[in-house]
Amino acid sequence: MSMRWIAASEPNLVQSPQKEATVNMKKRQTLACLLAAALAPSALVANTDATYPNKPVRLIVGYPPGGAGDIFGRLVANYLSRTMGQQFVVENRPGAAGTIAAAQVARMPADGYTLYLATAGDFTTARSSFGDRLPYNPERDFTHITLVVKVPLVLVAHPSVPASTVQEFIAYAKSKPRQLNYASFGNGSTSHLAAEAFNMASGVEITHVAYKGGSPAVADLLAGRVDIMFDTVLSASRFTKAGQLKSFGVTTLKRVPLMSETPTLNESGLSGFEIATWLGIVAPAGLPPQLTQALARQLDAFTKDPEIQKQLDALGLLVDGSGPQAFSTFIKQESARMDKLIKRAGIQFD
Repeated sequence: MSMRWIAASEPNLVQSPQKEATVNMKKRQTLACLLAAALAPSALVANTDATYPNKPVRLIVGYPPGGAGDIFGRLVANYLSRTMGQQFVVENRPGAAGTIAAAQVARMPADGYTLYLATAGDFTTARSSFGDRLPYNPERDFTHITLVVKVPLVLVAHPSVPASTVQEFIAYAKSKPRQLNYASFGNGSTSHLAAEAFNMASGVEITHVAYKGGSPAVADLLAGRVDIMFDTVLSASRFTKAGQLKSFGVTTLKRVPLMSETPTLNESGLSGFEIATWLGIVAPAGLPPQLTQALARQLDAFTKDPEIQKQLDALGLLVDGSGPQAFSTFIKQESARMDKLIKRAGIQFD
């Protein structure tokens, strides 16, 4: 809006030198106030970016200590503590596949001092598994900072299965419809979804046997009570190296350094096949853009650090590092893709 200096009356348009000096002084004071007001937001942004963080930051993990998510979260927290000059502290809040912790974080202040380790289970499959009971919206209630890594699975079989490649196994399974079975970590788990996607992509019919966690599922696979399963690369690699299991293919589009000799299912004839869990960092919705970008830059540097890369490779993880906008798009598209898979496979959640 334009501003005009208006005289009190026409006869006084020509002012004395003393009055003119007074008016000019008032003009300068007013303009100084306007300039200060205009600059205030920019100054605040610069100050916030320069001083963040000035107190410890919590990284909430929705799983118990000692698990893969917790180990990864501590890698991230330790790195950010070193590079950002303030403590990043992991706080475990397990329960309901991470959704309890995610709901709590969604209601916290968007000031950059509470972050959350998001996963496939509490973001991209949560609405399918919990429906109206899910107390938050993964797309609207969070600021998506970056997808950091994907957690590949690998199709492994008991040594008694007479196949050495994916295509040989598919042919064998087709010759025995509904006679083979596969183990999973549990109903609706990523290993369950991967196996159902494999059934549909390859045209085989293999029966699901759900377990309560990965350890009992692997134990029965090693004992030959089930024929195959989709296990994490980290878990399966020690058994394939020892000859206790045979590997057919990993579920990501790229090979995994920890099992570099194992091809992807995509390159083994199942074009475009990709089912994996993932780990990313989010904050409550409304995180200031400058803090979002600052954290995204630090996490990008995390994935490029040579020592960190060695540790991620040893954990059977694949770096993604997509950034805020790409991460938001990924969550939206992956949620729709998983929902479609779950409905098509007729998966019913407990």
